[in-house]
Amino acid sequence: MKCDRELSFYDYPLPREYVAQHPLPRRDASRLMVLYRDLVKLEHRHFWDLPEYLREGDLLVLNNSRVLPTRLVGKRSTGGRVKLLLIEEVRDPASGEHANGSGRWRVILEARAKLREGEKLDIEEGILHGHLISSPPNASSGKWVIQLEPRENVRDILERVGRMPLPPYIKRPLEKDSYFLQDRERYQSVVATQPGSIAAPTASLHFTTELLQEISQKGVEIIYVTLHVGLGTFLPIRSSDITRHTMEKEYYSIDPEALRRLKETKRRGGRIIAVGSTSLRVLETVAAQGEPAPYCGWTNLFIHPPYKFKMADALLTNFHLPRSTLLVLVSAFAGRERMLQAYSIAKEEGYRFYSYGDAMLIL
Repeated sequence: MKCDRELSFYDYPLPREYVAQHPLPRRDASRLMVLYRDLVKLEHRHFWDLPEYLREGDLLVLNNSRVLPTRLVGKRSTGGRVKLLLIEEVRDPASGEHANGSGRWRVILEARAKLREGEKLDIEEGILHGHLISSPPNASSGKWVIQLEPRENVRDILERVGRMPLPPYIKRPLEKDSYFLQDRERYQSVVATQPGSIAAPTASLHFTTELLQEISQKGVEIIYVTLHVGLGTFLPIRSSDITRHTMEKEYYSIDPEALRRLKETKRRGGRIIAVGSTSLRVLETVAAQGEPAPYCGWTNLFIHPPYKFKMADALLTNFHLPRSTLLVLVSAFAGRERMLQAYSIAKEEGYRFYSYGDAMLIL
């Protein structure tokens, strides 16, 4: 249908009070809307009820990417403040690997006055020093390449002084942020082991170690994939025709054993449940590659209606921003009209939206 291509048809109103600003005290206490695609049926539960919807022989797929605390504050020689969001380490153009120890990063900078190539920044009161070595082709994009010193241990310094890269709809003051330690723990899933993301794969934030153990004891297999969330996941769609949108590439990996278990689950008729859009995009990227499937690489897969899913049978996800690639993706999975109707009901029922909000299980 033509309307499925129009960005305006993926819009919905959401008053600010529905946007969760803080996590609940208990991870699995969030609410869970269960949507059945083949039935005109919704259920309202809590996330701790998830095991009731899983059965022996199912396979649960989680993204184990770990969020880097990459938000920093710098100062110019003029005394003006600069906000920095480190996106990723610059990779070697030949190998595609990180230039280990180079201290060179892609970064988004925000300053009141125009920045210049060659300018030096004093970052986090002198803990880091930055040298702007490449300006963005489009000045309005704010993307630069920065050389950081000391270059050998930038990641260690980030873990010590960096702030979590919360999305802009979660408001935190840069000075005297009383939620600094809370966000460092709760904007990170309990399965996050592979550092590299600049945003959390938020569907996994609801899990506790105990809940995962309960799921496993029920005979549900659990595997992990990695997709380092970058700009591709959350950059806005700017074209009125969504099919003209191009995602930025993000790095993914899946080990051979996990891929074998996915294929075995499919062979015996078990369900594959993707936890979050990032896990789903890894599954569909691998499935689209054919045989032999690559175990790692880059994906800019943009899933939008109409799309025939090859691997995922169910999806666990949060409630997403209007006009976003994420809302388009879940609309491809469950149907645009059905999804917007579910979002309308979620507002009526007082669900909490976005990263620290509630969850939806689409069966």
